[in-house]
Amino acid sequence: MEIIKIKDEYIKLGQALKLAGICGSGVDAKHLIEDGAVTVNGKVELQRGKKLRNGDVFSCEEKSIQISG
Repeated sequence: MEIIKIKDEYIKLGQALKLAGICGSGVDAKHLIEDGAVTVNGKVELQRGKKLRNGDVFSCEEKSIQISG
């Protein structure tokens, strides 16, 4: 499992997908999320603006990434 370190209290899901290298743009992130291809803490997430905080785990394309604050 990869870890993304954030400086702020949270990072939005779309930004986290880009930071993790899963997608190259916000539009790509939007399509992945709308297609139901992204889970947050084991549940399908359809909100691009979902706030991820320390300890949250998101998964997409067989990659799992944990947020570390």
